[in-house]
Amino acid sequence: MSSEALASNHNQDVNSSFSYEDNWYIYEPMGELDDMNRDAISACLPTVPFDLYHVCMAPVSLMVLLVLSLLIKRKRLYKHCLDGAPGLLSPVHFLEEEGIKGVTVAVFGILFSSLCMLVLDANPLPFVSSSSSHSREYWKIMALLYYPAFYYPLIACATVQHRIGYFFGCLLSWCHCVVHIWQKVECPESPKIYRYYSLLSSVPIILCLVVLSLWYPAQLVKNFRRKEKMAEEVLGNGFYKEYLKNILAKRPPEGNAGKGKPGVFSRLQSYLHSYIYTPQEGFRIPLKLVLSLAMAVIAVYQVALLLLVTFVPNIQIVRSGMTMDVTALLVQFGLIPMENPASLPGDKELATAKHYVWALEVCFVSSLVVSCLLTFSMLMRSLVRHRINLQRLYRGAVVDVFYRPRKLQPSQQALVCWMCFTGFQAAFTCLGLLIQQLVFFICAVAFTFLVVIPLQSGTNMYLFKIAENMWPFWLTLVASVIVQNFLTHYFFLEKGHLPRELTNRRALYIVTYLLFPLNVLVGVLAGVWRMVVSALYNVVHFCQLDVSLLSHGAEAFDPGYRTYCYYLKIEVSQSHPAMKAFCLLLLQSQSPQGPKGQQPSDIEEGVMLMNQPASKASHRKQNCARWWLAYTLLNNPSLLPYRKAVLLNAAANGMQTSPVKP
Repeated sequence: MSSEALASNHNQDVNSSFSYEDNWYIYEPMGELDDMNRDAISACLPTVPFDLYHVCMAPVSLMVLLVLSLLIKRKRLYKHCLDGAPGLLSPVHFLEEEGIKGVTVAVFGILFSSLCMLVLDANPLPFVSSSSSHSREYWKIMALLYYPAFYYPLIACATVQHRIGYFFGCLLSWCHCVVHIWQKVECPESPKIYRYYSLLSSVPIILCLVVLSLWYPAQLVKNFRRKEKMAEEVLGNGFYKEYLKNILAKRPPEGNAGKGKPGVFSRLQSYLHSYIYTPQEGFRIPLKLVLSLAMAVIAVYQVALLLLVTFVPNIQIVRSGMTMDVTALLVQFGLIPMENPASLPGDKELATAKHYVWALEVCFVSSLVVSCLLTFSMLMRSLVRHRINLQRLYRGAVVDVFYRPRKLQPSQQALVCWMCFTGFQAAFTCLGLLIQQLVFFICAVAFTFLVVIPLQSGTNMYLFKIAENMWPFWLTLVASVIVQNFLTHYFFLEKGHLPRELTNRRALYIVTYLLFPLNVLVGVLAGVWRMVVSALYNVVHFCQLDVSLLSHGAEAFDPGYRTYCYYLKIEVSQSHPAMKAFCLLLLQSQSPQGPKGQQPSDIEEGVMLMNQPASKASHRKQNCARWWLAYTLLNNPSLLPYRKAVLLNAAANGMQTSPVKP
């Protein structure tokens, strides 16, 4: 047969293989639908629909909040607020309360997971069943205000710390938990994104509701077991005493003798301890930091789940639908090598194409796992750094934290940043994980298709060919660096003197001039390496608010680090353990009932007592109180600005008040 006939037969075969009506894989029947195809899942209607659940639970939550406001008098919390009239219950005492961290994390976890789900929902507001694309954004804004109000009673019942609040908390938590579990049992699959995405994204909500469903009954039973009404305990009281005992304890002098250079094992251990948070005696993490870390962990879970269910099922569908026609198209673009270019693609080329798609899937999953692990490690390191910074500020070492003198006083900007800190931490964690996933996925794909696959198959070795052709250039650069280090070590530095001096200066000048062109090329490579290292450093540390991604002079332009600095100001100025302990000592001296009759909110009243005339006491007790106050202020210089305002009245510590000037 002639070559023209072979070419015509080959063209006919190729044209027939690329026929859109017969052989194009999109129009071919796929047989049974894939298990991960979302079109195969029909909409499921549970017994208690989502809209009905909110229609019933929203009025119930509102009634519970009103009843608690009417029954729990505000007079014992705020004596001068509307003469004890009922008011809106406080959700969390972020600066004063430390006893319900688990409940606070659970309610915020429910709220944050609900907000993550409504972002991708076609109907973000439960009461609106069908919304157009034009009005959907407005309903999302309304949903951002509705969900915090909807879950408000769940946390307000715990803040009351009364048996009535615990009873209503039991009812609300049980209702929410039963309805959520019932809906997921009846309808575990949904056609949105992936059949099990709705179920998996609801796991944090169900876990948090289970925690609340167990905590409220336990507190209610604990309350009823007591004969008298349970007095509210100040859990921070023990913490403040431990803090004072820790800073006032006599420590044995540390001997420097016998201490040599730390070994490799000790340095490795100290490095691992910087990434692992362990409880420390005399210190307790503030509620805001615990809440921020928990929301960051939930954010990592939600974002990683969304990335996983968006990419992996679709790439598996593409891999299972690969045909000879798609393989031929990839061969024509040169993406898949062929042993015999004159023949048509066969089973070997199809297997190669599927192997490439599988490599993409492996790269995506591997990069996602690495991103999640790095984010978790950075969050743990951030928690360790939080403790170090707080301890430094507690003892007045402001320069060690902020690198310049700053006043630890509340301000408008500081208070706004304190309120935004938890939200910023969750948002920065989401963005950091997305950026890490994108960067690591690109790097993994480049390494796989430029290094791993060419080494396996022996084809498409473009990177190795470039490196082979440029080996004289790389050898020259490496030789220039080695020569400069060799000459510097043996000829340009004197070894006899302890402070080393320069020698052979004429030769040093000659070598510096001759190697200038080579140093320019080395500088280009060093500049590329600097750009890569700085980009990777910023990507990895993006979720850490305690680390500035800019230099010290430009820290003010980093919104995350600026928010963290102002947060520390508010936290230290308003929740200093020494100040809280001093206020509790004032309350104990004023209250005849002792520490058991104190309220958590009475810690604020201790500050007010400093402005009142001191009770009649012996001269010895007054001197003792003054000595302890002086010792506290000397070891905590950050408290001095607040003491100055008190000394203007001169009524504390038994001092005689001066007549008020007109």
